[in-house]
Amino acid sequence: MQSSCRIMAMQDGVMRRAAMTIAAAAAAVGAAAQQPARTLQQDFDAATSLSQGTDKAAALAAWDALLARATRSARTAAIVQGRRASVLEQLGRNEEAAVAAEAALARMPTADPTLREDRYLTLLTRARVRRATLDYAGAATDFAAAEALADQPATRLGALNGLVEVQTFVDPAAAKIALGRADALIASSKLDPASQALFARRRAVLAMNTGDLATAQAESQRAVKLLGGLTSQSSIDDVAARGDAALALILAGQAERAREYLAYTGQGRLPNTTFDPARNMVVPDCGGEAALKPADLAVVEFTIGDDGAVTSAAPIYAAGGPTVGLEFARAAAGWSWTPEQVKELPRFYRYNVRVEMRCSTGFERQAVTTLLDDDLSAWLETKGLSVPDAPTNAATAAPAQRAALAAAEARDGRDSVKLLVPLLLLQNNPVVGREEAHDLAVRSLAIARAAGAPPRALLGLAIMERMSGATVGSQRAVGRALESLL
Repeated sequence: MQSSCRIMAMQDGVMRRAAMTIAAAAAAVGAAAQQPARTLQQDFDAATSLSQGTDKAAALAAWDALLARATRSARTAAIVQGRRASVLEQLGRNEEAAVAAEAALARMPTADPTLREDRYLTLLTRARVRRATLDYAGAATDFAAAEALADQPATRLGALNGLVEVQTFVDPAAAKIALGRADALIASSKLDPASQALFARRRAVLAMNTGDLATAQAESQRAVKLLGGLTSQSSIDDVAARGDAALALILAGQAERAREYLAYTGQGRLPNTTFDPARNMVVPDCGGEAALKPADLAVVEFTIGDDGAVTSAAPIYAAGGPTVGLEFARAAAGWSWTPEQVKELPRFYRYNVRVEMRCSTGFERQAVTTLLDDDLSAWLETKGLSVPDAPTNAATAAPAQRAALAAAEARDGRDSVKLLVPLLLLQNNPVVGREEAHDLAVRSLAIARAAGAPPRALLGLAIMERMSGATVGSQRAVGRALESLL
């Protein structure tokens, strides 16, 4: 009997403990159910905080998750895409960043004043992507649009800084005007020395590229002083400013003074005193699509990434016209070093490396499209059309070319063969951005195909369409493949 009572007591205890466990579990479930789900705003704030930190991969994951949730509001999705584009750009994923920025801008109504800041930030992101991919004309368009949206001196100056940088190698006259707007803002603002130095550098580089060597020397040396002068301490900004000052002095024939500035850039202080050339450090052939001449030269600045690839390339100075600098920068963007070479080169010396470049006269080649121009011209003549020579000033010609295209569309329709002449002139204008040029090339090819153009005429147009839509690396690959057929 006692045994039976003990068993019953044990069973009763087990049942009570089980009941308590079930009750506790139920309470936990109830508490979880009562906890409100995270709102979109909370996730947005968390993603914003991550974006401001150093873990950009985590920030991207947060924006991706938020984008998947933002399905009910096109406006919210556009804002998220814009912030996501910025993180992608910072990660160096430029093609994805461009797609995200494009999607964001397409869904941000320009008439909505509450989206002004987001449009500004997204335009800056796309401008930086275009600058990084050496589409300086497209970048200039975006920087100018961002400037128009900016409602504070600091944000306007941020856009103007980028605008002057890219317009120097697209439309120097417009760059000078933009710099004037920046100077007016700087005069009424309290800028820190580093920001003042940045704009002094912009003035110096523009002056160098327009032949005003006195201004180039004065402004480049002022930038050095604003950053602390010629001291043994060197930051990336110091090296760039001192390099500008040295280049301005070299151009002015003052080599001895230039050496003083070069000595403070770190040149000659590499551990093994050498800078190994890239495994594929080739320069463009003279001639080609850019019609490079042996007298043309450029000073190009680039950075070598941890994997040995060039992560950024930009022209600093060009003799032969602004587009010459961009052509040489495109060549440098394709260089790479082996992992062994990278290990031998301290990280500091891989930033803002500068080289002087000239084209190769070993095989002066015609552009591939030039070889097919005669076929296109001959076919256009059968239609009573002819393409005039390219204007001497591409920047001033662009507005008139756009007006001529609009007038032809209004007069003859968007699909008329008569549109080929204004389309070809505009798509080949170097101040037209890559995206716009590609859209024009697509239209040209479609119109010519519909009008029954012969194969060789279509081939030239097809090559232009393919090249205009390619990235810097893809352009070189396409060009090499075509040249192998000649």
